[in-house]
Amino acid sequence: MIPCTDFIPAYSELFKYLEEKGGREAVLDFWNYLSDNFLGNLRQLVKEHGIRGCWLYWSHTLNEEAADFTMELDEEVGEFRIIMHQCPSKGRLLQYTHIEPYHDYCGHCDVLYRRVLEPLGFECHIDLSESDQAKCVFEVRSRKGETTG
Repeated sequence: MIPCTDFIPAYSELFKYLEEKGGREAVLDFWNYLSDNFLGNLRQLVKEHGIRGCWLYWSHTLNEEAADFTMELDEEVGEFRIIMHQCPSKGRLLQYTHIEPYHDYCGHCDVLYRRVLEPLGFECHIDLSESDQAKCVFEVRSRKGETTG
């Protein structure tokens, strides 16, 4: 079976192609489509378990991708955080010398997950200030009095 990481350069090139043909809106439309159609497992986990659903979802997916990360969960406060020490996707793109990564490659994480989590009563924030080093921080917080959709 082909690992998901083998598709990373293709995704980056697709994002560039979509932007070239239809502008930023085409890229956002594609990311929204992916979020709406392929993140049902995240949506269901958060509906069933509240903010703990984030922990359940990412503890599986990030380990599957062999990411170097730390996760923090405070259910009493309603906060979840991923500190990405080395993103396997962006890290792989940065290693290539024959392609230039899509200028906002990491933006897909913000769009995909925000689109799922905000309608369920959460606020999302992503710090991409170190994405040029394959690092980021993604935070999810319960809105006051809300924990599930």
